[in-house]
Amino acid sequence: MTSFGITLLSGGLDSTTVTQYAKDRVDHMTALTFFYGQTHSKEVDCAKQIAEMMGIKHKLLDISFLSEVAWYSALTNPDQFPMPTNRPEDEIGFGIPITYVPLRNTIFLSLSAAFLESEILHAIEVEGVSVSDVEAYIYLAPNAVDYSGYPDCRPEYYEKVTQALEYGSKLWTEYDIPIRVETPIIELSKAEIAEMGLRIEAPLEYTWSCYQGGDIPCGGCDSCVLRAKGFEEAGVSDPLLVRLGQT
Repeated sequence: MTSFGITLLSGGLDSTTVTQYAKDRVDHMTALTFFYGQTHSKEVDCAKQIAEMMGIKHKLLDISFLSEVAWYSALTNPDQFPMPTNRPEDEIGFGIPITYVPLRNTIFLSLSAAFLESEILHAIEVEGVSVSDVEAYIYLAPNAVDYSGYPDCRPEYYEKVTQALEYGSKLWTEYDIPIRVETPIIELSKAEIAEMGLRIEAPLEYTWSCYQGGDIPCGGCDSCVLRAKGFEEAGVSDPLLVRLGQT
């Protein structure tokens, strides 16, 4: 079999762990990073570096127009919607916070599937790769345990969207090749993700999870709080903070 895969690499802890996991399971892997008009490009820079360290193909897609469409979010419109900070842990995950970007994962998945389908259709119809030998994968890193309440991080969402991608693709309707959407950390706690990342030797020391830019994570946004909690519960120091001399 010949497997083609896309991994969505944001440069954060979760996506880096999943990308490290995926790269040894797919023959032809491309890491996609989206610049969607978010408040800073720190994570984009981290994603580039991480993909280079892993030795995998990387493609940055500029969809900054998304900030004009999905404008109701602190991540795309911080002047109007201030970033929530220092929320108690028992509040995180209850209700959908203002850091939710409307339908972001749906858009990311559609674009990823289009890129993947183009590569596979070219392999089949131009290069002559046998249909029976092809497998198609999209790897991404939603998490339904320690997460910020986002509706597009739930298992039931991925069950539905996978079916939609198949019904809307030539790959499945003509060639009977399913697009497999893989979410290997969706049921893991943040501590389990940290442990997994360390175990498979993902370059966690170069990841960036903070909603803010800068040289040092803010420590107060929901993402920083959840990341810190994960490493604390795993009983290890955050490799990023160690590298930055913050521990």
